[in-house]
Amino acid sequence: MITGKNYIGNKYSAKGGITYKTFNPKLNLENEWTFYEATEEELNEAAKLASEAFESYRNFTAERKAVFLRVIADEIEALGDVLIETYCQESGLPEGRAKGERGRTVGQLRTFANTLEDGSWQEASIDTALPDRTPVPKPDIRKMLFPIGPVAVFGSSNFPLAYSTAGGDTASALAAGCPVIVKSHPMHAGTGELVASAIQKAAKKTDMPNGVFSNLNSSGIEVGKQLVKHPAIKAVGFTGSIRGGTALQKLAGERPEPIPVFAEMGSINPVVIFPSALDEKGNYWAEQYAGSIMLGAGQFCTNPGLILGLKSEALDTFISSLGKEIAKLEPSCMLHPNIYGNYEKGKQIASEQSGTSPIANFETESQPYFAQQLVLTTEGKNFLENPKLHQEVFGPFSIVVQCEDALELTTILTHLEGRSR
Repeated sequence: MITGKNYIGNKYSAKGGITYKTFNPKLNLENEWTFYEATEEELNEAAKLASEAFESYRNFTAERKAVFLRVIADEIEALGDVLIETYCQESGLPEGRAKGERGRTVGQLRTFANTLEDGSWQEASIDTALPDRTPVPKPDIRKMLFPIGPVAVFGSSNFPLAYSTAGGDTASALAAGCPVIVKSHPMHAGTGELVASAIQKAAKKTDMPNGVFSNLNSSGIEVGKQLVKHPAIKAVGFTGSIRGGTALQKLAGERPEPIPVFAEMGSINPVVIFPSALDEKGNYWAEQYAGSIMLGAGQFCTNPGLILGLKSEALDTFISSLGKEIAKLEPSCMLHPNIYGNYEKGKQIASEQSGTSPIANFETESQPYFAQQLVLTTEGKNFLENPKLHQEVFGPFSIVVQCEDALELTTILTHLEGRSR
């Protein structure tokens, strides 16, 4: 049952006056549930409970925490069809994707449980003393990893289960002995609440301390900002855009006590196609990359937003084949209106840049929020000189860059923002 309330430890709470609803992009209408945005008072209460829970939870045995994680997985599975139906209503994604992501989520929880019992994650080491060493004695040094305190986790828009309420960040933090406060993603708050209810039930069944988990609703950024700045929070887990992640890193770094932000942020995902690959089976790779660009309406973090190759007849053939393959594929629904709007804006900016031309542009009438794919091509020199072409366009979009030689290709790779050199 979806209440729309915040989960503050083991209780429900709805003290605020700000409410919002999630949206079904496939049907182009609001979902029925009303969600109450967390107030500062509720956030402070969740943080206080998390700090208190940490004092005991940090010392729980690996076996006890492993049981907790496994029961969470069991409770998520016990939600049954209601979780899958809610997921689809809030994301526009198909049932098969929902079930696959649920399997991935419970698999992560059980994997962390197994890792806990293995014990190697603590990286314990003993470096024994050498009291007779010269010119100075060597002391006995013993090291191991230990939990640092309550963790704030931000739900990801494109993975309502696997990278959200009970996703990898939450599972790893709970496994390490850290209580978690989730800032639920506003576009799949119902899915998030159902998963939060599963965690709450698991906490009760396994006798976890009150406050080991809380789930806060928020339609904007204010609750997240307050959470990152709260002195009780000792780390942040985030999956999302570069803009969002860097904003959180800045807030975390400006605290009197800076804290780490473990962020997986957006990327243009450059791919290099070698001449030999194109010579051997260029048409095959065109089909594969068309499918990858369109996978999940381009909303996977592995979407190849940039394809680099050396000018040749084989590359020309590949570009032609890619255009034909991607034009065969029907547009599909994006997660929510905000993502769709950002996609359309980014696509327009890129296509308006001089020196670019479309090789595939699916132009047909489609339902609202169904993203029409676009693939552009440009010269290497033009790409290097125009930073606007370096930005991620989150959706079914890619740019094929035709490089004069290996040196130009390497230069492009070393000048892309966010890449390691």
